[in-house]
Amino acid sequence: QLQFVESGVGLLHPGGSLILSCAASGFTFDVYAIAWYRQVPGKEREGVGCVGNDPYITYYTDSLEGRVTISRDNAKATVYLQLNFLEPEDTAVYYCAAVNIRGFLAKYYNFNMDYWGKGTRVNVCS
Repeated sequence: QLQFVESGVGLLHPGGSLILSCAASGFTFDVYAIAWYRQVPGKEREGVGCVGNDPYITYYTDSLEGRVTISRDNAKATVYLQLNFLEPEDTAVYYCAAVNIRGFLAKYYNFNMDYWGKGTRVNVCS
């Protein structure tokens, strides 16, 4: 059975750091690219970034470049998202998603992912 489980601290303060993890099971993890997205209530979902099956291949959305790091541990079938220097605008539901490695970047930009997690809510407030 396919499963994605996102986890991490939900309530954070401006200037702090967020670390989320996404543990996958039920599919061949190391042939999939993994992405993080987020969605603010009332707004469209947006991409945060993604990592290819090679952990050294990463892409980040321009607006978060310099603050975000996505990493993966294929042995643990887990992907991590770290976002530093948090702002209240980072408050959102964060989702991880997986897509087969072929053409993954285009699929990421088009939200055309094969599997989605249920999301984890993050609140950044003073």
